[in-house]
Amino acid sequence: MKAWRPLAALALAGLCALQLLALLRAPAAWMPSRVTLTLARSAALDLDGAMLGAPPGSAPQLHLRRAPDGAWWVARGGGNGSLALERDGVRRRSGSVRVAAGQRFQLGAAGFTVDALDGRGADFSHDKTRWHYDGATLLRDGAPLPACPDARLGTRLAALWNRVAPSALTLARPLVFGGNLDCGNRIAIASLPAPAATMARSRDGLQLAASADAGAPLLLADPGAAADTKVTTASPLAGRELRLDDAAALVAGRTRLQVERNGDLLHLQPASNVALYADAQLRLPPGVEWTWTRRGLWQLPAAAWVPATAGAAALLGLGALLWSGRRRRTGKATAAALTGAALAGCGLGLLWLQRGAAGPGAVPGAGISLLVAWAALWLALWAPRRLPLALAAGVLLLGVGLLAQLDLGLGAPATIWLRYFQKTAALLALGVGAGLAVQPLHPALPLPQARIEALLVLLAGAALAALLLQVVFGDETGVFELQPVEFAKLALAALSAHCLALAAGAQPAPGGASSSFLMRSLRLATPALLFMALLGVALVQVDDYSPLVLLGVWGGAMALAHALATRQRLAAVLLLACAGGAVLAVACLRGAGPGEIAQWNFYADRFLVWLDPATHPHTGQQLLLGARAVAEGGWSGADHLFGLAALGQDAGPARHIPAVQDDFAPSFFLNRHGLAAALGLWLLQAAFIGGLLAVALRCWQAQAGTRDFRRAWLARFRCFALCGGAAFVFGHVLLSWGTNLAIFPVMGQPMSFLSAGGSHLLFFICPLLALVAASAQSLEET
Repeated sequence: MKAWRPLAALALAGLCALQLLALLRAPAAWMPSRVTLTLARSAALDLDGAMLGAPPGSAPQLHLRRAPDGAWWVARGGGNGSLALERDGVRRRSGSVRVAAGQRFQLGAAGFTVDALDGRGADFSHDKTRWHYDGATLLRDGAPLPACPDARLGTRLAALWNRVAPSALTLARPLVFGGNLDCGNRIAIASLPAPAATMARSRDGLQLAASADAGAPLLLADPGAAADTKVTTASPLAGRELRLDDAAALVAGRTRLQVERNGDLLHLQPASNVALYADAQLRLPPGVEWTWTRRGLWQLPAAAWVPATAGAAALLGLGALLWSGRRRRTGKATAAALTGAALAGCGLGLLWLQRGAAGPGAVPGAGISLLVAWAALWLALWAPRRLPLALAAGVLLLGVGLLAQLDLGLGAPATIWLRYFQKTAALLALGVGAGLAVQPLHPALPLPQARIEALLVLLAGAALAALLLQVVFGDETGVFELQPVEFAKLALAALSAHCLALAAGAQPAPGGASSSFLMRSLRLATPALLFMALLGVALVQVDDYSPLVLLGVWGGAMALAHALATRQRLAAVLLLACAGGAVLAVACLRGAGPGEIAQWNFYADRFLVWLDPATHPHTGQQLLLGARAVAEGGWSGADHLFGLAALGQDAGPARHIPAVQDDFAPSFFLNRHGLAAALGLWLLQAAFIGGLLAVALRCWQAQAGTRDFRRAWLARFRCFALCGGAAFVFGHVLLSWGTNLAIFPVMGQPMSFLSAGGSHLLFFICPLLALVAASAQSLEET
């Protein structure tokens, strides 16, 4: 273990030098800090989204009009992207309207009238048919419809749940208009494909929305419309104007602009996803004026004084730890905890600023985020008394991921790409700092059995509540910009480790017969309940089967670990045989024909795109662009110098891969640095997983040599928890590399350490690294 620290420090210093080189080589970039619009009364202006500071092609065309009374109105024209206004914390999208009693809307030849609206939903009618929709379930003449023939298992399960669950716990399922069959949550409209229009639950009630490519306009006659919507008799909903005067922000595509009216002028201040230009010159139409600003990589706004102070304290604490040397242990744990708390505060402050809480100009530059990330990396490397291989490899993997995200952000022509790096840096500081801050709270001996199980049950309860929030209010991308699934993985690994530690122990469990029946029941039932909840979320919310594979890999690995620990050789052989069978099944699927796969009802589209992506131009684009980027990278990268010549420069065509910052981050890494660098990354990932298993094995060996059943239980708990963490990381690495190299069908799972998956980093990777450090230190003390 002593040899890992200098080697890891040398490698980390090299990675930090590359990150600094990328930042210094980044070319100058300019962007609009304010867009000023001048328009006379009773005049109109057509604007491209790029004229408002959005990246070209990412925002729709806009029609801006000023009424005779001086009011400003905006409507969506053509092009890609959506248009929305934010008012009083509520976002109202163009082409949508809040459902109200008395509304009449027509789609194709079908006309509907909203008869009543209350807290239970909306009642509307068409001809002699009466419909009721509450945001979850559609009723025709008081009875639910049968499931659609093409409905997936998750959709059928969600429909069954919505029929029996209380209204507050129902899953939000949109009502779809179109198609040829009334079924599920779908109302058939002759000659119009679904979805021609949708009705869905939102924060301020049911929303009726038109589809961009419906084939027929959605006409709405709304005598009781809100004051922010201009109403005409039977007007197309897609072309309705929205009032700009009292709006707080305008959202065009993914670009958010703060709105400020100044007499005859309208000021728009771009706050996110702003286009970058090589110089401050651009031809603008009459009535549009930009105030240019240069992208600041080292800016520190006045609003950032709180995180800056915390970051300075963290850097001073890190310097004190480095100066103290390895021999001085007095007060070192306390110093590390205080430094960690300061670093966590700095990360939390950076997150607050990045969310625009202090205004669009208050976000610190990427260089400031890089300094904070360096403090987190060096603190994670230097603070532990003993540095195991897993922790050393994990810190280096974090450094590689930060380099890849920084390189992608600097080489992309929009500010949103650099925000991914800055968010990762802030979350890394928060996760590492929090782990060090709570380290002194770790007791020398484990807590009593009842208290431990109560804490684990609370952990499981929090995970289940977060999953329920995602199912009810979120989607497959998460809820409230978080992914509760990652926290649930941590809770599942901890609960299962506790159960396996008790089952594999030779000593009786603490408490024995006096242990409460409730705690004994929860000990066995809670992991299974949490596993079923994760499985349910995977089936209902996620549009691919990657969570099923991930849970399968974890379950098989934990079963194998228990079989090896308890010397059940036959069970271990059977599990290894099942793993080999799964590999053979993937090989057989690769040789299957699209005609055979098309008959499946289990994510058949994923397999069809995988086998023949050229015939699926939309869904196969991700796979084709990723394969092209990998081929361009070759062995030494697209620049033939392992990416060194391209650091900080244009990211190239690889940035056009959908989700390149997340699921397809390995494709960008292969394109930038080549297959030779990827081999080094694979070895580093193997070292991390192997290091986790090595610490787990040492924990198992340590429990056999102690007579204290509480210490033995703690050692077994750490053993199985580390095995569970290694299994999840292996699953992420396997799925991500398999997806990017077209070994598996496209599945949406980030690669640990490399992808910009903030929830995965904060809720899983950082706690796993903290567990490794605590386990290694405990082994040294025993």
